[in-house]
Amino acid sequence: MAPDRHPDHDALRERWAAALRAARGASAPSPGTPAPDPAPYADNLLKRWSEPQRRYHTVEHLSAVLDHVDTLAAHAGDPDVVRLAAWFHDAVYLPERSTNEERSARLAERALPEAGVPPRRTAEVARLVRLTVTHDPADDDRDGQVLCDADLAVLAADAETYARYAAAVREEYAFVPDDAFRRGRADVLRQLLGLPRLFRTPHGAAAWEEPARRNLARELAELTGPAAPAG
Repeated sequence: MAPDRHPDHDALRERWAAALRAARGASAPSPGTPAPDPAPYADNLLKRWSEPQRRYHTVEHLSAVLDHVDTLAAHAGDPDVVRLAAWFHDAVYLPERSTNEERSARLAERALPEAGVPPRRTAEVARLVRLTVTHDPADDDRDGQVLCDADLAVLAADAETYARYAAAVREEYAFVPDDAFRRGRADVLRQLLGLPRLFRTPHGAAAWEEPARRNLARELAELTGPAAPAG
């Protein structure tokens, strides 16, 4: 069954189909043999991205990450593989679980061969999805750098958009008591601020690093400053 209608869904289906066709490459079926229809795969993924437990990891987040991949595409070695990885990177998402990335990667490993993507590119998509556990790509991992920068680009948003992002993250973890959430979130923010760099692509480093650090520092101050609720 197709997911409920959403203003972004038709455009996203087209983006999925374009990336899938490009990733199939020379392994596409011979003339006279129909390639698997991209639409059911897009609908399955969009249904996942529309699940009710999501508040930040939604269709809007997927669309934003794809937009950021497009911005960074010139840095990627295989931008269409990165686009497919963006589709799968939070395809399985339960806030209370710590295995979401692994389960998302395994979903890609099952779905993409069936959809006509060759083994090497399927494996690369799964590797990129697993990389989002740490967001720590190697210096020579251009595709990993693009996906991780695209996923973290929200940290550099304007103050209003960042506030909505932080509020949506809190909603996803509504089952966590306030004091525990504040402590855990503050630890995450300190870890991010302690990294020598948040973004690895040239564009990310130039355009997103400073505003992201300002946003993270402001949220940390709000969580831990004198005006913060007592834990």
